[in-house]
Amino acid sequence: MIPKTTIENYTIRFAEEKDVPTILTFIKDLAEYEHLMSEVHATEELLLQYIFHEKKVEVIIGEYYNEPVGFALFFHNFSTFLAKPGLFLEDLYVNPTMRGKGFGKELIAYIARLVEERGYGRMEWNCLDWNEPSIRFYKSLGAKPMDEWTSYRLQRDITQ
Repeated sequence: MIPKTTIENYTIRFAEEKDVPTILTFIKDLAEYEHLMSEVHATEELLLQYIFHEKKVEVIIGEYYNEPVGFALFFHNFSTFLAKPGLFLEDLYVNPTMRGKGFGKELIAYIARLVEERGYGRMEWNCLDWNEPSIRFYKSLGAKPMDEWTSYRLQRDITQ
């Protein structure tokens, strides 16, 4: 069982179907911050399908005084070297006005406890090279950059 957070009046919970509009808002806010708004093709229908119906990804919501202030979206991967499943953190976002209060750290800690509870080998994520505030944050948690690796992507054009 995952323990409560250490911040008073801050709770973390798994998203429910009613949270889909909030999740989409967080995704768009994150895309705006990352200067990637033109990449967003997410819709409420797609999120509902993949998060809740097909269960391809999981989402947690951080709430302060019962108001959503951040979220994390993650999915399972697998390490052949460890021969264990892992968790890939696709997105972590905290509203800019709520940053620096420990909410992001609590979201990461929650996911790390999930990884441990589930017996997974590790959790991983990517960070844009220019995002110095996030890089400092991740390093403060003890995360190590994987500088010897380069991410690659194949993506079909979904607009056609």
